[in-house]
Amino acid sequence: SPWKPLLLLLSPPAFSTTCARCAKDRRLRQKRAISERQLTRCFVDQRKVRVVGGQGGEGGQSFHSEPRKVFGGPDGGNGGDGGHVIFKADQQMKSLSSVFPFYRGFHGERGGSKNCYGANGAHVYVRVPVGTLVKEDGEVVADLTEHGEEYIAAYGGAGGKGNRFFLSNENRAPKLSTPGEPGQERVLHLELKTTAHAGLVGFPNAGKSSLLRAISRAKPAVAAYPFTTLNPHVGIVHYQDYEQVAVADIPGLVRGAHQNRGLGMAFLRHIERCRFLLYVLDLSVPQPWTQLQDLKHELEAYEEGLSERPGVVIGNKIDLAQSRVNLPLLREQVAERVIALSALTGDNLEELLVHLRELYDTYVKAEQSRGHSPVKW
Repeated sequence: SPWKPLLLLLSPPAFSTTCARCAKDRRLRQKRAISERQLTRCFVDQRKVRVVGGQGGEGGQSFHSEPRKVFGGPDGGNGGDGGHVIFKADQQMKSLSSVFPFYRGFHGERGGSKNCYGANGAHVYVRVPVGTLVKEDGEVVADLTEHGEEYIAAYGGAGGKGNRFFLSNENRAPKLSTPGEPGQERVLHLELKTTAHAGLVGFPNAGKSSLLRAISRAKPAVAAYPFTTLNPHVGIVHYQDYEQVAVADIPGLVRGAHQNRGLGMAFLRHIERCRFLLYVLDLSVPQPWTQLQDLKHELEAYEEGLSERPGVVIGNKIDLAQSRVNLPLLREQVAERVIALSALTGDNLEELLVHLRELYDTYVKAEQSRGHSPVKW
């Protein structure tokens, strides 16, 4: 057709480096915000796992035979060992949702003739988040707190012996071979404790999720009703010297949380890993200092010495009129430093970020003086 060259010129190319539409398609798509209901299914901090090591391979049973050497004797090799099941801490993992309830190591291969040993079974590596506790019958058997740390959850069985192993002066033609041993079988409980530098502790509707949204890129659910946050959220605060401070939003505590009230003790254990605590108080309620007393009482009742960790008191909702009246009263009743701010409007967030960096630097110096490596994100 005479119009074909003209149509080819008018039609846009399949891909263009100057087209605005194509450039927009090449942009990285923004990560979709996960709702709290979806996050409840994605975030799992407890898991019961049954692990079984691989079975050892059976020992070989054969006799060597070649021309002019008919009775060459036994040459059955030993079987290979079974593979282990190994838990390995991985910093990229943030939940136990990808951990299956059952794992088995690979079996070892059978021993062959000509004194050939069977191949060992491959190990099965299970990636778990950093900060995972491994318990058996209520007792802690492993604490994976560093990236790359491993724990052998179930040992593989030893391979069987071939008839070559039983050769002796008394028995020159043994026909005995042993089967491989079964692998170790255990039922373990995995428990995740969020590893973060700072923990936001406060009662429901105190503004912890709004504060985490204001200082980081985390997107926890925010609403006007209590217990909006049902799972811990970790936000990263970035500084100009490329240091990163992890701040965890712990779901709201209530009076009697150590007695399994409210959300119970399910999230109190996430505070154990935090190096310093940020007590978030609602300044708009009457006598806000009672919140701090109740929070410290719950932490101390759960674990002795937990409330004595370094921290700061944050008076939230300073944009309300009643909060400005309660602020001087709070500072009279509280011995700790009080930072008044508004997570909604962003007032005085700079003071919190500066003090947060001071707490982080103090923690790093303390760990280095002890010869330990501080937790990095």
